[in-house]
Amino acid sequence: VQLQASGGGLAQVGGSLRLSCSVSRFSNYAMGWFRQAPGFEREFVAAISRKGTNTSYKDSVKGRFTIIRDEAKSTVYLQMDSLKPEDTAVYYCASRVSFDGDTTYHEAEEYRSWGQGTQVTVSS
Repeated sequence: VQLQASGGGLAQVGGSLRLSCSVSRFSNYAMGWFRQAPGFEREFVAAISRKGTNTSYKDSVKGRFTIIRDEAKSTVYLQMDSLKPEDTAVYYCASRVSFDGDTTYHEAEEYRSWGQGTQVTVSS
């Protein structure tokens, strides 16, 4: 499976960005977004189940970030609002086959395929 992430860039504190990740054979996969800041481990940000019935978020992004999947476009989005400097990182999308269409996955080891990463920088 191929994942292509895009949409990163520079935003001001309080601003918004929308990340996109297009995926081949999209309907087979549960999806997730992770991020990695310099000097830190890769961390979970958000996930959505294969059927789109459930979502989950890192506590620090709840209420600010929204993960959405668009089956018609074979794309998962991460809408990021009210951005903070601590959101600065390289963001990665990830996918895994999911037979249980309602489960979200939070661990990097649970994902099989990864996109190339897109830089998000939030400046004050």
